[in-house]
Amino acid sequence: MAKVARLYHTHRLRQTEIAERLNISQSRVSRLLTQAEEAALVRTVVSITTDGNVELEESIESRYGLADVHVIDAVSTHEGEIHRDLAVAAASILHEVAPEAPTIGFTSWSHTFRQMVDALERGPVRSTRVVEMLGDLGPPLLGHDAAHSAQKFASLTGGQPVFLRIPGVSPTPAIKEALLQHDPYARQALRALDDLDLAFVGIGSCEVTPPLRAGENYFTQEQLDEVVRLGAVGQLCLRFLDAGGQPVPNSLDDTVIGVTLAQLRSARRRWGVAGGVSKHAAIRAALVGGWIDVLVTDAATAAYLVPPDGPQSNGESPGGG
Repeated sequence: MAKVARLYHTHRLRQTEIAERLNISQSRVSRLLTQAEEAALVRTVVSITTDGNVELEESIESRYGLADVHVIDAVSTHEGEIHRDLAVAAASILHEVAPEAPTIGFTSWSHTFRQMVDALERGPVRSTRVVEMLGDLGPPLLGHDAAHSAQKFASLTGGQPVFLRIPGVSPTPAIKEALLQHDPYARQALRALDDLDLAFVGIGSCEVTPPLRAGENYFTQEQLDEVVRLGAVGQLCLRFLDAGGQPVPNSLDDTVIGVTLAQLRSARRRWGVAGGVSKHAAIRAALVGGWIDVLVTDAATAAYLVPPDGPQSNGESPGGG
């Protein structure tokens, strides 16, 4: 089965040629190819292009001062499907640009970024290490998935994974300090975040969204409501921003074990891969504040980011919405 799949997909032989070469019938070649797909030996990848959104991409780049923007036409308004399309698009773009990035910061708890890693066929980026940018969030299964994704991403890039296997949100600052005091590997990971060449930045709303659970290595909804009252409209790796893209001073910062906004700011390149109505305000805050320089998003979110009042520079606060 594997040999037939390799001859057909890699060596580009016709089914009749494979049948003759292996001395089997063409119908058996066809059945083996089908079985190879069912056994996941062969995976079909559909490349998502952004060619039809060039003007919209350029408008966002000009308005917010971004280095690169990719806008895709999502197949659905369902946010889960939007995130899946964005993940596949980001993987395709990574293959095209193939950046050099010795140290990569990876938001492994992000479902979109984990799907991006799953969509990668080979290592488009060469790295020395892939560092998790947040500790564990939510139930144990999510922590397992995050670790697996970080390890796979590191393997694809030729680097070593640097795990942050510690609660991403601690109950109190004192407990956070105690946890770090007894975990040299966590301290090593946090130090590595001082020197990021490429950061995959998680962008989120101020809500508890599944599979996260309130109070389980995460904030309660009451805590999130409080930072909203303080002016937060979204968060980057659990660091809260207001509508102008500025950090919102709050007591929750001292309980987060992960990358800081200062470390994100110092990263040489910062990718945001996000879309959907629930993240509109957070995405715009990230752009206004200059926290990311590459954006992969959907067409509806792009239209929200550039309302029909014309281009606007990064130095101004966007209106509307």
